[in-house]
Amino acid sequence: MSCIVVESRNELERLMDGLPPHPRPLSRKGRGEDLLSRSRQSLRYLPLLLLFAATTNSSAAEPTGRFKIDPRLQPLPAAAPAPADNPTTSEKVALGKQLFFDPRLSGGNTMSCASCHKPDRYFADGIDWNKGEKGVTLVRNTQSCVNVGFYDSYFWDGRAASLEEQALIPIETDVEMNQPLGELERELNAIPGYVEQFQKVFGEKPSRATVGKALAAYQRSLVGGPSKYDRFLLGEESALSASAKRGLALFQGEAGCIKCHNGPLLSDGQFHRMGVSEEDLGRAKWTEREEDRFMFRTPSLRNVAETAPYMHHGLFNSLDRVLAFYYNGKPTESTDGLRLEAPDLLHRPLEDTDDLLEFLKALSSEPAEFTPPELPPGSNNGSKTAAVGRP
Repeated sequence: MSCIVVESRNELERLMDGLPPHPRPLSRKGRGEDLLSRSRQSLRYLPLLLLFAATTNSSAAEPTGRFKIDPRLQPLPAAAPAPADNPTTSEKVALGKQLFFDPRLSGGNTMSCASCHKPDRYFADGIDWNKGEKGVTLVRNTQSCVNVGFYDSYFWDGRAASLEEQALIPIETDVEMNQPLGELERELNAIPGYVEQFQKVFGEKPSRATVGKALAAYQRSLVGGPSKYDRFLLGEESALSASAKRGLALFQGEAGCIKCHNGPLLSDGQFHRMGVSEEDLGRAKWTEREEDRFMFRTPSLRNVAETAPYMHHGLFNSLDRVLAFYYNGKPTESTDGLRLEAPDLLHRPLEDTDDLLEFLKALSSEPAEFTPPELPPGSNNGSKTAAVGRP
């Protein structure tokens, strides 16, 4: 039996045309003999048919031509939008950067925003639960600040409606930075360098409102550069590997990830009950609504390969474990009867996860160069240069 490589349906039909035709069908009386004869004749075609099936199946696994991208997937804009009452300026961003890295924003002058949001970890911290200034272990995983300006609500439970509001909550929360806002205002007004800068940027002395605005402006400036995924969306076909393209096809197709992970952030900004834990009430802690129990905001997938661990409580330390969670089968309800929204991919082959992982890695942007800011000298500040995070 000889083998011929067939690369197209037209070529298959041409080759088959050159073979002797099937015998004319017999009468119904001779149907058994006819089927046997046709089966024997068909064996002559088997090498061609098998080779053609193999080549067509192989080519189907690799996207050809222009990949069809779901319109819900969009590249990341170059800049985050700012509200009308807090337009972004370079001077405001510089002031916000100083505040972000200044430990004097905490009650004991030992902890800054950068203690948990570290530049070398894409402004996350790389651990499941961090600790506040008083040594109390926090119960939720630190989210990255990169691209945070594109969200419409903030924190895992969405309790802040703006970055300006979000920026002040960790400062005054006793288990985090533990700084009463009134005391913060007094402390900043005792530092001449800050007073001068606030007057220049806002036309007034430091206040909780202007601190929130400066910190928000700095966080809005933390926009990641284009990833391989962005370049692919913009038409650079070679930006994604074949495996990553297959992963993208799964992501927007059979795996159904796009249902929650869409838009420029690859997050719908909505709140979902995934069934990973029932120890944290999630959004219901703030809304006090039964239907919000165990619901958390969809995290962005940008830079996801760089920001382990995952989920609101840092349960999974690798993307492999996250994918295994979805591919191992799920209950449809929580223990108290609330519907779970995690997709059940038990019916899908585990081989999917290799391609999905390659696609998720393609969502990372190159880390931006970072220089610690110079801090104005003053009360309880022995150094003019900010310490990046805690030792």
